[in-house]
Amino acid sequence: MENKNYNIALIQISLDATPHVNLKKCMEWIGKAAQQGANVVCLPELYSSFYFCQSENHDYFDLAEPLHSDSYQAFSALAAALGIVVIVPFFERRASGLYHNSAYIIDTDGYEAGLYRKMHIPDDPGYYEKFYFTPGDIGFKAFDTKVGKIGTLICWDQWYPEGARITALQGAEVLFYPTAIGWHPAEKEQYGKKQYEAWQIVQRGHAVANGIFVAACNRVGFEKPVESSAGIEFWGASFIAGPQGEILAQASHDQEEIILAEVDLTLMEDVRRNWPFLRDRRIDAYGDIMKRFID
Repeated sequence: MENKNYNIALIQISLDATPHVNLKKCMEWIGKAAQQGANVVCLPELYSSFYFCQSENHDYFDLAEPLHSDSYQAFSALAAALGIVVIVPFFERRASGLYHNSAYIIDTDGYEAGLYRKMHIPDDPGYYEKFYFTPGDIGFKAFDTKVGKIGTLICWDQWYPEGARITALQGAEVLFYPTAIGWHPAEKEQYGKKQYEAWQIVQRGHAVANGIFVAACNRVGFEKPVESSAGIEFWGASFIAGPQGEILAQASHDQEEIILAEVDLTLMEDVRRNWPFLRDRRIDAYGDIMKRFID
């Protein structure tokens, strides 16, 4: 297949506690993105519900769904009807007591191009994901689609250069990061600017270090599912960066919107020829990266 440029889109929206409402909303927004010329569309992390990980509650496991059930069937039909690739992050019920934070990559014909399970699972105040999710066990993946070769990681994965590198080494042209990240209200004034900038900078660094495109798709809005908690203000600001870390498109902090950018494969080739980081990697000297810490 001859490599051609293609357009990618991120859907930055707010989400509530009602899966069927979120499903309908996401399908409508994907349709809008396709009308604007998107060939690949990505939704935010855990698209079908509010961000339930703000507390540890066994009832929230009821939000999970088995593979190839409602979400897959709906978005598979939509992808085929629109002729686009759709990235669908969802709460996967693999077996009784075994759950993942996962994403379908659905190809233009409606068939599954791949599945990704979030590898790095956080456990922080308001982000109690270790209670819900088993770490992914199928590794970092780049997926062949009829549009191009893309990689999908999820949220906390975005802080780890190892995941980005391994995915890029498999030929990914774009790293998608479906995300649910925001400010704790009490911390925003003191730390908010630094937190947000660190989040963007590290991902732009992945783009530079690997000479590829990076697309981070966040949700937006304030969510407080537990009355006793302070809630989280999701900071939006979804963005797409080019292979030199340049910002190609960026969303606001507080609005629902679609952002688009072109994946220019000629530009990617040119950048990699001039900044040949992959050529100069010392793969003979990186054994210590496999250690937890070097004492």
